[in-house]
Amino acid sequence: MFDQFKVVTDPVGDSVALSAIFAVLPLLTLFILLGVMKVKAWLAGVISLVVALIVAVAVYAMPVGQAVLSATEGAAFGFFPILWIVINAIWVYNLTVESGHFDVLRRSFERVSPDMRVQAIIIAFCFGALLEALAGFGTPVAITVVMLMALGFRPIHAASVSLLANTAPVAFGALATPIVTLASVSSGANPDPRLTVDTLGAMVGRQTPILAVVVPLMLVALVDGRRGIRQTWPAALVAGVSFGLAQFVAANYISVPLTDIVAALVSAAAVVLLVRVWRPVTPADLGREPEAATVPAARGAVDAELAGPGTVRATAGTRADTTSTAAPGLGGSGGETPPGDPRIDETAPADRHRGADDLEPRPTDQVRAATAGGRRVADTPAEVARAYAPYLIIIAIFSIANLGAVKTALAKEPWTVKFDWPGLDILGGNGKPLSSMTFTLNWLPAAGTLMILAAILTALVLRVPAGRALRAYGRTYFELRYAIVTVMAVLALAYVMNQSGQTNTLGAFLAAAGGAFVFLSAILGWIGVAVTGSDTSANALFGALQVQTAARAGLDPLLLAAANSSGGVLGKMISPQNLAIAAAAVGMAGREGEIFRKVFGWSLVLLLFMCVLVALQGSPVLSWMVP
Repeated sequence: MFDQFKVVTDPVGDSVALSAIFAVLPLLTLFILLGVMKVKAWLAGVISLVVALIVAVAVYAMPVGQAVLSATEGAAFGFFPILWIVINAIWVYNLTVESGHFDVLRRSFERVSPDMRVQAIIIAFCFGALLEALAGFGTPVAITVVMLMALGFRPIHAASVSLLANTAPVAFGALATPIVTLASVSSGANPDPRLTVDTLGAMVGRQTPILAVVVPLMLVALVDGRRGIRQTWPAALVAGVSFGLAQFVAANYISVPLTDIVAALVSAAAVVLLVRVWRPVTPADLGREPEAATVPAARGAVDAELAGPGTVRATAGTRADTTSTAAPGLGGSGGETPPGDPRIDETAPADRHRGADDLEPRPTDQVRAATAGGRRVADTPAEVARAYAPYLIIIAIFSIANLGAVKTALAKEPWTVKFDWPGLDILGGNGKPLSSMTFTLNWLPAAGTLMILAAILTALVLRVPAGRALRAYGRTYFELRYAIVTVMAVLALAYVMNQSGQTNTLGAFLAAAGGAFVFLSAILGWIGVAVTGSDTSANALFGALQVQTAARAGLDPLLLAAANSSGGVLGKMISPQNLAIAAAAVGMAGREGEIFRKVFGWSLVLLLFMCVLVALQGSPVLSWMVP
């Protein structure tokens, strides 16, 4: 049951093609359950894992004990470090909601510019990238959709804008969790020494920044068509170029985990500075949603089960038709509340989150009381500073942890412990033990642990009592219960496929495409994210496949591994899970098809662009871009 196992590529009739029919079954199961049968993601992951175990044991003759141990290692990796980052990052966000400072932050963004196209760039692209950097896994979509609705965007536009914006930062999301996962699975499948977090991050940092330049332009086109591009291209270009340059510099020369944090802050600062000296002409028909739109208060749940006891209500002026031909206008006749005034009517009781340990009124309580008569109340500088404090704290902590001497010290025992997974004994096709059997428990320097420290400091700065902070932490686990099962199941599936030889078989089969595979590699990542909703999951599923195929086809494994992640980000906006998150957040549950039709074309255009870029990087034309 626990006998040593050696990976075999062609277990069925000594034929790679016949073996590939069985090796692809777990992936087909996952795709069909999610994409066709619309089964919940956690259940689809569990069923697909069972199929992978059956194929490993029945077809590849992997001992049952080894197959089960392989799955447990994958599930463990799914929780630590991946979910460990997500859970604790979302806890930080929930603390800002508990204290009321998230509303202060939203109003701060609103005051930067009265133009909705610029607001879309700042909130969906810049702030969404920061949320992606800290949490990922659907969190940016859930939060920015609610903020855009609160500013007056119609539901369909709020959802579409948030989904389209959630592209360029995804590969470095959740403190580069997709890159960490990619390095783990690819380094165990290919001996190339460049398949590390730093080098893979650097390569991705030479692909996605180019996307970042065009995404803000697409955002304003989605909001206001050609007129939007013509009138607000300076803001879009400044946001995209500054983000792309910062992302490239951070990924290559500063810190891979901090890449999106740096890029988001630089981009936001650049746009804010620009609108101080330049403002677009805001057309009269670029108004706000006239009908009260009630949406669930997002708490960052990354599964389709997005529910919260609070609501956010956006109200504004009278709708008028737009003259835009490329995209519907947002309606309105300019009779809305003056820019910068709070337009939120929180229908939940003011004491909804209160407990016996509450010591002082929340900022939102003060704003609610002060605006009862419709008077404008500005947040104090101290409250605005507190609203931004959690993100500054995170940056400071991670910057210190990534200092050369500190990083080196934390990488040693007892802060970091490496050990062989108990009982797992697998040899690769070359007769050597698989490197993926070694588990790294970096319990102190792990990004998730650093996020806990940031959360504690955040609670102190925002004056959230310990009891409420702990209840928020428990609630975070409850909200993420389905996502936890999903991620652990998908990572277990990936480890079983990799360590049983199923991924090797698929790699050998696809290698028959030869040099043409360099063009297809980004599409494989796109499909993976479109189905699973996660660049991390897609990297876990296809990372090893990419580098194994590269070895057989004589291609660069670093380039193909990076292409899997870079191409994958473009599938984020059309994945059923993220569509469900966006639809639920704007009160359009069951109408995901409408949102899908809004963003599908943008996804295909960007994917084609990425395929061409990767193909050129694999040719003498742009080969100099590969580290």
